[in-house]
Amino acid sequence: MDQLFYRPKDAATVLGMSRTAIFRLIKSGDLRSIKHDGYRLIPAAALQEFAASLEGRAA
Repeated sequence: MDQLFYRPKDAATVLGMSRTAIFRLIKSGDLRSIKHDGYRLIPAAALQEFAASLEGRAA
């Protein structure tokens, strides 16, 4: 099974960004995330949506 959720540090690695940039994107609403038991989790689908939106802006 593929990974469903990523911690911010792991999401930063996947997107090639810093952890600070990930939190900035979450705060601005550009990257969806959830909190569960004190953990910030980013759904894999949210990473794909964010990447697609970047591609759309570049086109």
